Amino acid sequence: MNHQKQDLEYSRRCLLKRAGASLVGLSLAKVVAAPLEEQIAFATQNVSRSSSPSQLKITDLRVAVITRAPFRVPLIRIDTNQGLCGYGEVRDGGSERYALMLKSRLLGQNPCNVEQVFKRIKQFGHHGRQGGGVSGVEMALWDLVGKAYSVPVYQMLGGRYHDRIRLYADTPHADVSALKKRLDQGFTFLKMDLGITMIRSVPEALTYPTRDTDWRGKHPFTGIQLSDKGAALMAQRLAEAREAVGWEVPIALDHFGHISVDSCIKLGKALQPYQPAWLEDMVPWEYTDLLKEIRSAVDVPLLTGEDIYLLDGFKPLIDQHAIDMVHPDLATAGGILETKKIGDYAEQHGVAMAMHFAGTPVSFMANVHCAAATQNFLALEHHSVDVPWWENLATGIEKPLHANGFARVPEGPGLGVELNLDVVKEHLERGRELFGPTDQWNRDRSNDRLWS
Repeated sequence: MNHQKQDLEYSRRCLLKRAGASLVGLSLAKVVAAPLEEQIAFATQNVSRSSSPSQLKITDLRVAVITRAPFRVPLIRIDTNQGLCGYGEVRDGGSERYALMLKSRLLGQNPCNVEQVFKRIKQFGHHGRQGGGVSGVEMALWDLVGKAYSVPVYQMLGGRYHDRIRLYADTPHADVSALKKRLDQGFTFLKMDLGITMIRSVPEALTYPTRDTDWRGKHPFTGIQLSDKGAALMAQRLAEAREAVGWEVPIALDHFGHISVDSCIKLGKALQPYQPAWLEDMVPWEYTDLLKEIRSAVDVPLLTGEDIYLLDGFKPLIDQHAIDMVHPDLATAGGILETKKIGDYAEQHGVAMAMHFAGTPVSFMANVHCAAATQNFLALEHHSVDVPWWENLATGIEKPLHANGFARVPEGPGLGVELNLDVVKEHLERGRELFGPTDQWNRDRSNDRLWS
């Protein structure tokens, strides 16, 4: 047998082996006896020919901006030369321009080269909402890769650790009745806002320089301090929550207000007896030493990270054990793979990962895939539990998207979800077109190279 015939025979056997499930119940002898062309046709009958991944090219990027309480979210659609499109989104409150300015750097690229494309554009993101463009594009790239290869995103991240994704839902304004409602909805992990605004009018609870104090200024510089009385009043609200929901269910706490480090410690000690699941964003995330000081002073877990872009921003916090848990927002942190890298790095240092999320089902499913593939994942936030039309934005997936406090991991290709364009149209920002042309962004040119 010559080399050409050997190669054909090897290819034939490989194809038949790959077709294994299709051969069940059929006579293998009949298949093997058929001409080679028929054997190949039979073996590949279930293989999708809608995509040739090696030849896939990005041809367009368009946006559709949803603006309806509780969020404003620019949705991203990336089109290709083979008819496949992938969806992503800019984080709530972010500008679509963060994504549009990337278009000229994406056209002609193969979206299957996710890491290569990501390295090309990651310099155009930054902390906070500025990371939304790069992160949203990265989501859409993974959606395209999964569709091109007909596999779910979590599988391309190395497989899954979790079959179901635990959710937690925020309850603003320290509303104890809202916590009980969350339990009735099936949630097994709770969070509530517990801020100094609730005691702002109480005499002797707070001190601050003047009535025009910058209450949103950076924490160490506002001059706002919490008294023992104020700390006790806030702790009393958590005590009421514990009485209402019991001790078995974790209750995380957020939005304390922009107070000094000493006040953070005072508040943490007052809350300690009621076992909060974590204290979130006590001071801005870049103050590693201050977070470490707070963590050393109180016996309550500390968490931060929703505004941090890329793993590099998390490393000092993790390396110095300044926090007990990381809390990336995938739509800020750099996307799906970067968020998994953050989780993996934290896991190596004994740090758990919760995940912040506020957006549409597109980003929700991106988070679900990432969480499923990350061993130290704890819980994923869901900000739209009470929005009746939120799930209607999604199609092509079993509903409800979550039940009894958990989300199912989708098995469809890519993110496993498509957009219901009719519902998206109902919630478009006024004067906006649904994924209208963006040709003006095709040739945004600059010398972007960061090295000589």
